[in-house]
Amino acid sequence: MTTTEIPAPTARPRRAATAPKRRPKREREGAAWVFLSPWVLGACVLTLLPMAVSLYLSFTDYNLFDAPRWVGVRNYTQMFTEDPRYWRSVVTTLEYVVIAVPLQLALALVVALALKNMKTGKAFYRSAFYAPSLLGASMSIALVWRQVFNDGGTVDKLFGNGGWVNKPGWSLLAVALLTVWQFGAPMVIFLAGLQQIPVELYEAASVDGAGKWRQFVSITVPMLSPVLFFNLVLQTIQAFQVFTPAFAVSGGKGGPADSTLVYTLYLYDRGFVASHMGYASAMAWVLLIVIGAVTAVLFRTSRAWVFYASEGER
Repeated sequence: MTTTEIPAPTARPRRAATAPKRRPKREREGAAWVFLSPWVLGACVLTLLPMAVSLYLSFTDYNLFDAPRWVGVRNYTQMFTEDPRYWRSVVTTLEYVVIAVPLQLALALVVALALKNMKTGKAFYRSAFYAPSLLGASMSIALVWRQVFNDGGTVDKLFGNGGWVNKPGWSLLAVALLTVWQFGAPMVIFLAGLQQIPVELYEAASVDGAGKWRQFVSITVPMLSPVLFFNLVLQTIQAFQVFTPAFAVSGGKGGPADSTLVYTLYLYDRGFVASHMGYASAMAWVLLIVIGAVTAVLFRTSRAWVFYASEGER
């Protein structure tokens, strides 16, 4: 009997793994633009187009009812040479920035340092201190603030000075204190920055005999300087645009004696009360340029005092 041998099956050769096909560059760019289109459309329609219209109106005489009439740079020359209230608003705004921004950042840093060393209840107090930042920008809180500093209000009962909002020398301070009270946002940012500072630095300084104040000056401030710079830029920009507190405290007039006539309040008065929209547009563009210049100066000077650990130098 003969047997036939059946050949053993041979393994089929494996196909070499092929890399997934990449989509063409044009197709990938098209998909990116689809996802970016809502933002691009919003930026063009809600930001760039209004800015272009505002720039055009700044060279016109426009009262919201008649067609704009081209007047060239007359709005700008009138603003700088013929309007004493404009320069009063500039001085008042600068005073407000100098008062409000340092006080707010100092208070935010002090509270952040206290919260950092707190063992229990940190989340509760962090939320409680942050709450004014959410509420303080509302008109209702500003009106309550006005009553606190008005005749017969809490401040009047405590100090008996007749209320700050009726005194030219104190009314701007009342407005600034409302901004200082809203220190929650920079406080949270300071707290996040403090938690990133290595504990080993403080331990080494303690071993070397450095006290709390020396540790604060030599470790906390340099290591926290990028966060301090970030808060300084943000709060300065916001301070130049302050409106609601001054409007509520002064009843929209900037009084008493124009002591609370900040820049944006006077811009509102020229544009929506006096219907000089072309003049108000010119004021808005000057404010934009000034804020850009101040921000550029802050960035330029930051090289001398902001310390970045990754760079290893100041």
